[in-house]
Amino acid sequence: MADKKTILTYAGLKALEEELEKLKVVKRKEVAAKIKEAREQGDLSENAEYDAAKDEQRDIEARIEEIEKILKNAEVVVEDEVDFDKINIGCSVLVYDKEFDEEIQFKIVGSTEANSLQGKISNESPVGQALLGKKVGDEIQVETQAGVMEYKVLKIERAN
Repeated sequence: MADKKTILTYAGLKALEEELEKLKVVKRKEVAAKIKEAREQGDLSENAEYDAAKDEQRDIEARIEEIEKILKNAEVVVEDEVDFDKINIGCSVLVYDKEFDEEIQFKIVGSTEANSLQGKISNESPVGQALLGKKVGDEIQVETQAGVMEYKVLKIERAN
């Protein structure tokens, strides 16, 4: 079975590449030094520092493997080529929330970049899926964990 394509914005791609570089160059050396230091303390059978360092090393290697897999299967959205007449990945969208009578800004991103605290929603999320392809003036209803949300698309623009 082929691995699923991971959709990323250019900023998301750069962030993952930087994280991977830091893990390989900095974090690997740091944890190797911790392991070496813990080994020098002698008996490894009851050495909490050694166990913690080995756990950290395992976590770092797992994250490196995860990022490499994401990057191998990445499909980068070229934001310069995005059509801003309708909502696409890489767009910033201003919507009106009918229930709460407020405007909300979303950036539509690939699932690995999603961060609700930063207003970045996944193209695979219920709201993200409902917004994709919509135009200014369109209204949507979305079934979410919080209930049915109703939005009106007010503005579509290039994400910062």
